[in-house]
Amino acid sequence: MRRLLPVAAVLVLAGCGAVPEQPQPVSSTSATRPLQRGDLIGLTTDELGERFGQPSFQVREGPGVKLQWANPSCVLDAFLYASPGSSVLRVAYVDARRPSGDPTDRSACIAAIAAR
Repeated sequence: MRRLLPVAAVLVLAGCGAVPEQPQPVSSTSATRPLQRGDLIGLTTDELGERFGQPSFQVREGPGVKLQWANPSCVLDAFLYASPGSSVLRVAYVDARRPSGDPTDRSACIAAIAAR
C-alpha cells in the first residue's frame, strides 16, 4: 500500500498540467453581421471559398480545420470550429504572416489574398 501512494501522487500531479487554450467556437449570430476591415470571424468554409478561392493547404486539427491561402507577400490561416450543437464550421481565429514567418498586417494580407 505504501508503494502505491507515491505512484498515485505522481498520477494526480500529472493531471494538473496546463492545457493549451483553444480558440472558442463562435456563435452563429456572428456570421450575420457585416464584415468590417477584412473581418472573417464567423464565416463558413463555403463563404471563405467564395472570397478567396480554393485554399492552398487544408488540415484537420483536433475538432477544427485550418485553411491556408498564400501568395508571395503573405500567408493567411483561418481556423474553423463548430459551435456546440452544430456541425457547421465557422472561422473562430485568423492569423497572417509573411512567408518567412515574420508578422504582417492581417487586413493587408486579407486584401492581398482576396485580390488574386
